[in-house]
Amino acid sequence: MGTAGKVIKCKAAVLWEPKKPFSIEEMEVAPPKAKEVRIKILATGICRTDDHVIKGTIVAKYPVIVGHEATGIVESIGEGVTTVKPGDKVIPLFLPQCRECNACRNPDGNFCIKSDITGHGVLAEGTTRFTCKGKPVYHFMGTSTFTEYTVVDEFALAKIDAAAPPEKVCLIGCGFSTGYGAAIKTGKVTPGSTCAVFGLGGVGLSVIMGCKSAGAARIIGIDLNKNKFEKAMAVGATECISPKDFTKPISEVLSEMTGNNVGYSFEVIGRLDTMVDALASCHMNYGTSVVVGAPPSADMLTYNPMLLFTGRTWKGCIFGGWKSRDDVPKLVTDFLAKKFDLDLLITHVLPFRNIQEGFELLYSGQSIVEENGKADEKFVFDGSTKSCNAGPAVQLTNTISSHFCCSRPRTALGTREKAWKMVCYSVCKSSSSLQTIS
Repeated sequence: MGTAGKVIKCKAAVLWEPKKPFSIEEMEVAPPKAKEVRIKILATGICRTDDHVIKGTIVAKYPVIVGHEATGIVESIGEGVTTVKPGDKVIPLFLPQCRECNACRNPDGNFCIKSDITGHGVLAEGTTRFTCKGKPVYHFMGTSTFTEYTVVDEFALAKIDAAAPPEKVCLIGCGFSTGYGAAIKTGKVTPGSTCAVFGLGGVGLSVIMGCKSAGAARIIGIDLNKNKFEKAMAVGATECISPKDFTKPISEVLSEMTGNNVGYSFEVIGRLDTMVDALASCHMNYGTSVVVGAPPSADMLTYNPMLLFTGRTWKGCIFGGWKSRDDVPKLVTDFLAKKFDLDLLITHVLPFRNIQEGFELLYSGQSIVEENGKADEKFVFDGSTKSCNAGPAVQLTNTISSHFCCSRPRTALGTREKAWKMVCYSVCKSSSSLQTIS
């Protein structure tokens, strides 16, 4: 591309400090250095993790560009890059795979030592590629996707099939893969088994999809919000229950429902009390419970050790257990082969300039389904329509949690390129409604 080796000026959503709204700024994005890749972002998503940075509950350097779930096109590469070339379609990886550290070399490991979960805010070389108003702007989790262009290390990038729709497969960069892999890779759900899934946000729905794919005979969804049950059933749950309908502990309810036969339980909320509930709900001897929801970093968990002494297995899960560079391309291929349906997770579209509104939708529980359309099509809100001068067709759904995806649609028939859009998905690890689940 003609921009290779040059500084690119583009729009980006900047957090200048915690607990403040995003500011859409003109950003200068420097060319990639050795072993780095500059990407044009086609689609990106909002995850609850991004919201933690806004609230200041996750360590980050400010000002910062957040966002860690995306699809893009390689614009240019730095010296020594061999695995991708300009024009390749890619997914940036918040959990990289250097293929050299102990975790990468171990067949069961995936927590690469190159991961930036401690908020250093720079690439492996030690500096940032973003500048705004003469000041450095920091990276987030080595990805920073709330921008038209970003730079990542080569080890934090997966080349994917060029036919993959960016506004859908961006989900594979975080939310979907985390839930689906929790069942397939981490939990290792077996055919004919019974599973219990605590929390029916997007990642919880993805866990259900994984359990179904693994052949589970019974999949019980658990959430305080019954509005989520319909979608949970649509993706594979066999039944759903709300703890509010019972006076006894949910572990006892599940034991009675299943004849004490829950083989696998999944906590997809990030609450300490539900982590213990999920552990107590699987079989006391051969049950496996997987912690999928990100826990509060400053809190300590207290539980009865007899829950483990009898034989239960308690496992943690990051990015579904997948080795990112190896497995993300395979998951994209599986999607193209229709082995799972990401459309069921799509909920909303907004112009990029309205990114702050997207987070408000996340907090409030509103959600919308997106389909690409022409500039003269209509928005459809809860069954009613009204004309709109620009944007794709949109339909309101009943899902509660939301997850963003930002895309720059292709131009058609010589018309001007449409406004940069964000597509919101129900794949955050915990929604505002899930924070109240028992």
